[in-house]
Amino acid sequence: MRQSAADAPVGDDVYRDDPTVNELEARAADLVGTEAAMFVPTGTMGNQVAIRTHTDRGQELLCDEQAHVYKWELGGIAQLSSVQPRIVDAGDRAVPTPAQIREGFVAEDLHRPGTGLVTLENTHNSRGGVAVPKEHLDAAADEAHDLGVSVHLDGARLPNACVATGTDPAEMTDRVDTVMFCLSKGLGAPIGSILAGPEEFVADARRIRKLFGGGMRQAGMVAAPGLDALENLGRLADDHANAERLAAGLDEIDGLAAPTPDTNIVMLHTDGLGVTGETFADACGDRDVAFSAFGDYTCRLCTHLDVDADDVDEAVDRIAAVVADLR
Repeated sequence: MRQSAADAPVGDDVYRDDPTVNELEARAADLVGTEAAMFVPTGTMGNQVAIRTHTDRGQELLCDEQAHVYKWELGGIAQLSSVQPRIVDAGDRAVPTPAQIREGFVAEDLHRPGTGLVTLENTHNSRGGVAVPKEHLDAAADEAHDLGVSVHLDGARLPNACVATGTDPAEMTDRVDTVMFCLSKGLGAPIGSILAGPEEFVADARRIRKLFGGGMRQAGMVAAPGLDALENLGRLADDHANAERLAAGLDEIDGLAAPTPDTNIVMLHTDGLGVTGETFADACGDRDVAFSAFGDYTCRLCTHLDVDADDVDEAVDRIAAVVADLR
């Protein structure tokens, strides 16, 4: 990827004349079966550009209470789009049911702004990398469309969901209006995400990207690794197998609990040890095992292309030593 960045032909992407960015956008649109796509620096920018493009100020956005767009994007829904979220608890399903969408929907009238957008997430980050089945996404999207509401999919780890469920990306997204997916994370690029949808939508989104500071000049240097990343979809199954191996090893350590993951995210629970997630993550960091606290007594560990089975086994051994020290 470093070599690809160095060798990339470049132009000015603001004027749409960077050949590497143009190639990446065309290939990304083809991957998810949309008319057009746009390169953005981050997944958060992609999601927030989508929200601003889909909605009018004051409208409501319906999403799961654990959704990344609501929980982890610094209140961008309100700050950048002046849209107010209406949250529902999707639970283990990780995507609102049609009944929840009907119940949460607000019709526009003299007193109420109406629901302007439904956002879904796949895989679902805060719910442990859950790979949402296509039929659940379709049911939610169809209900929203029946109510006249557009649907955006936060697919930061969409390729992981597709590999886990054996679903083609274009098929997985064929009922939503727009989708964002990351070229980083499991696909391994150092930077970049894609926002894809209808041609007219993407044209409008380019103006919002510019407004949000995402207009880049010789962006081919960061887009080129994204082209390499698109070649890595097939190897995500390795990450899933390593995550399952990691969870199994951690779950055998007395005081820890790690449910079998759907994809490459392992949720580790430390309440049985009586140690907070933050304290435990810090202690493991001292032994060069890096992961994040993700709640009072929960940590999140992610496998990726720089981690192999031997690394997983070494991590389990080091974490076991930390547990022994804390007892």
